[in-house]
Amino acid sequence: MITSKRHKVFYKLFLPFMRWRMLKSFRALTLYNQIEIKPNHSVLLLCNHFSWWDGFFGAYLGHFIFKKKMFTMMQEDHLQQRMWLRRLGSFSISRTSRDMLKSMQYAALQLDNPENVVTVFPQGSLESNHSTEINLEKGISYLVKNIKGNCRIVYAAVLVDYFESFKPTAYFHLLDCGTNHDFELEHTSKLINDFHRQALKNQVNVSH
Repeated sequence: MITSKRHKVFYKLFLPFMRWRMLKSFRALTLYNQIEIKPNHSVLLLCNHFSWWDGFFGAYLGHFIFKKKMFTMMQEDHLQQRMWLRRLGSFSISRTSRDMLKSMQYAALQLDNPENVVTVFPQGSLESNHSTEINLEKGISYLVKNIKGNCRIVYAAVLVDYFESFKPTAYFHLLDCGTNHDFELEHTSKLINDFHRQALKNQVNVSH
């Protein structure tokens, strides 16, 4: 497993650059709805996974919307190719290795701190932005059960449309899935999938 190696100066300088770069590539980053994060709660951010931009979408939500220090779980082979991301809080997971449990424990450890947000992509691999099924693997349950503090679990369905613009707009549909204390895998999975399918329907009539 590759752990994060946050660099305070790099982290501080990169985030404004990241937002500038995103706003240069996208017409807008739009919250379809907002949710409230209770005080003294970390955030486990579960996101759909459809593009190269996904880690930055998670970072944008974590830092600029939830106002927390970000950590991102990445596939180990991808992180090995971009080791500089460790300086931003990225750490690895290998889904075919026993190290997977270590990664989940490491993520849970970060979520013991209410100042942190950890982004996880439960789909594991890239899938179409039009996918109607979000698969939550059992490892998520192991992660949540190892969190000792208070953690809010949030699902973000990120959907992209161009409409009349040369650049796309990214829309963030947010779902409050409750806390680590009332988490149950099957219930949360159904909640997320119902929400995701509704977000796809809502996207048809989104203002632009």
